[in-house]
Amino acid sequence: MIFLQNFLELSLEAAPWLVFGLVLGGLVGSVIPTSFLDRHLSGDGLGSIFKATIMGAPLPLCSCGVIPAALGLRRAGASKPATAAFLVSTPETGVDSISVTYALLGPVMAVVRPIAALFSAITTGLLVAIFDRGDQRSDSVSAVEENTSSCCSSKKKEEPETTESCCSSSGEAEIQKNGIAKIVSDIQSTFIDLLNSIGKWLLIGLVFAAAVQTFLPTDFLASWGQGFIAMGVMVLVGIPMYICATASTPIAAGLVLAGVSPGVALVLLLTGPATNLSTLGVISQELGKRSMWLYLLGVASTAMVAGWLVNALFTLYEIDIQAQVHGSHVGVPIWIQWGALLLLVIVALYQKIKPAVTSA
Repeated sequence: MIFLQNFLELSLEAAPWLVFGLVLGGLVGSVIPTSFLDRHLSGDGLGSIFKATIMGAPLPLCSCGVIPAALGLRRAGASKPATAAFLVSTPETGVDSISVTYALLGPVMAVVRPIAALFSAITTGLLVAIFDRGDQRSDSVSAVEENTSSCCSSKKKEEPETTESCCSSSGEAEIQKNGIAKIVSDIQSTFIDLLNSIGKWLLIGLVFAAAVQTFLPTDFLASWGQGFIAMGVMVLVGIPMYICATASTPIAAGLVLAGVSPGVALVLLLTGPATNLSTLGVISQELGKRSMWLYLLGVASTAMVAGWLVNALFTLYEIDIQAQVHGSHVGVPIWIQWGALLLLVIVALYQKIKPAVTSA
């Protein structure tokens, strides 16, 4: 019974951000020109990784919501390293989680956390760029490019003058007239497509996270307290569980009050939001197993290094972390959570029964 309650609470918590991420993924593919992504995010160099990191940092998306948004970028032309960097920076930090961190963990952690997240994202992107130098574009993008011709191609210019060109002023006016309808249609189709792609992994991740939350008490984490062993335990716990950046902050504050060092708490804040079974499954499916392992290595190693540096910082300047832990946070209104969850369930179920209804 407690397991089902935890599963429902996690599902309600994730649903609004997942819907937001699905919509954002559709907007990315519809609004942002492919040429822009080709120019800024298609390469595997430091520039594209840094731009993807900065692009994702302020977005208020959790580890569920960032998956469809990242897939939207990937399928629109972003490289593997840029996609990996976006997948790390977005869930690890955001304008909402920074404000909550300031309220619950104090100003020092509010500054340290986003800096560590940016460092983690850039490092992960570089690992993928260096050790997974395969095809940097998704198969879907290549297929689209092969089967889609420009309306302004030279082939059109060879047509008789009596034929109205799609590049004429009337054609441009028609495109502008139907622009909003096209965006809505793109969002709808992308929403359904991405939900179908990640639905299985989301469900697996939420079930596992509910099991961890049910059968692994907080006292177990707090009992480890300090040092690299504690950070290693936090990595092992944080990697498979589902928890968003905002929701992880009260847990980290509770652990600090129970005696866990700020560095160990930071490890949870970095690994929990950026890694879970859902995210790792989708990364393996979309970017390949090698990228998945490099992603995991980048997040875990940078979290350990950042945790050690934070402990050293607090010790050096004799900062009392427990004195800075205070306040509370109110999440997304419950009616929005239920509305988003029902929307996802209805869309998923309809996609399952649609073939039977169509063939009937």
